[in-house]
Amino acid sequence: MDVLILSVSAGGGHIKAAQVIKKSMESLEKNIDIEIIDWLKYINPVVDKVVIGGYIGTLKASPTLYEKLYNMAEKEEGISDISLTINRLLALKMEGLLHSRNPKIVVCTHPFPLEVICYLKRKNNLACRVVSLLTDYAPHSFWIRDGVDFYIIANEDLIYEMEWKGVDRRRIYPLGIPIDEGFAQSYDTAQVRASLGLDVNRTTLLIMGGSLGMGEVKEVFKSLIRSSLDIQIIVVCGKNRRLRDALQSIAPPSSKPSVILGYTEDIPKVMAASDLLITKPGGLTISEAMAMRLPIAIISPIPGQEERNAQYLMNSGMAIRFKSKDYVEGVIRQLLDSPVRLSHMKEIAGSKAKPHSTRDICNLFIDIVRSS
Repeated sequence: MDVLILSVSAGGGHIKAAQVIKKSMESLEKNIDIEIIDWLKYINPVVDKVVIGGYIGTLKASPTLYEKLYNMAEKEEGISDISLTINRLLALKMEGLLHSRNPKIVVCTHPFPLEVICYLKRKNNLACRVVSLLTDYAPHSFWIRDGVDFYIIANEDLIYEMEWKGVDRRRIYPLGIPIDEGFAQSYDTAQVRASLGLDVNRTTLLIMGGSLGMGEVKEVFKSLIRSSLDIQIIVVCGKNRRLRDALQSIAPPSSKPSVILGYTEDIPKVMAASDLLITKPGGLTISEAMAMRLPIAIISPIPGQEERNAQYLMNSGMAIRFKSKDYVEGVIRQLLDSPVRLSHMKEIAGSKAKPHSTRDICNLFIDIVRSS
């Protein structure tokens, strides 16, 4: 095998990054074998359910606890010994996987398998090249391991922090977070709005809550529906059917046109129809928005990685942020009434965007395979 991608289906972004790489690689180079393995499911489906269930449960029930664990892991306070023990337990499973696949490159889009593969590489002097593919705009220490040959990061802005954390500049490739090539295409906004049954000339807001439909999507939607803003609204609920049903029950009495979607593959078109994205700042979602030059209003960031993503967006000037107690209509109206600021946010997003990230990443992998 040429390329083995190891990921974990926590939140959806890590697996999605792996999937778009596989899709692009298969179109670019037919002679390269590539496979995706969900690492926790490979270990044991029960382990996967326990870990992912615990992750989602902690986010919902105690985000403060999750943030504390994230920060402890960043500083490796009490985490190193636990990680080492887990790595030793999982090393045999990983060795079996590597023996059966014999990959030239192992790409990790989640830090869990990365830690195990690097442990094995140090222990057994593995010949395969190891790639740490960061899926957020913050280089958490869990992504940085002895044994990694290539670090793929979201933007040149992160190079300095990577170097500060001890990573050799020659190993850093600021190629972007993998996104579908559909985000690099041009769309006719009026045409896309018409296809959704929306007014082609009306200001359009897009609300997203990630693949799980998490965050304060319902509260924001209700505030906007009841507002005096002259807008229309698109909501993407992901796989959260309960949220979709709740929003559909709210929408009919309103005079504001709205489109309520579940999980959809048409995010490029949905973004092309929109003037502003209101979203949790997941790494893939904001990379997609940047590629579409779409200004962002941040809601409900997950403590830890999404908080860091939010800081990046705010510091770069391409996003605003509001919290649950804020006057949503006022915050949105202030932005929509400032065309200069909106234009500036679009310009910054375009300058930071990596619309061809997946193609560039795949070309790097092809070069590595050919030189092996």
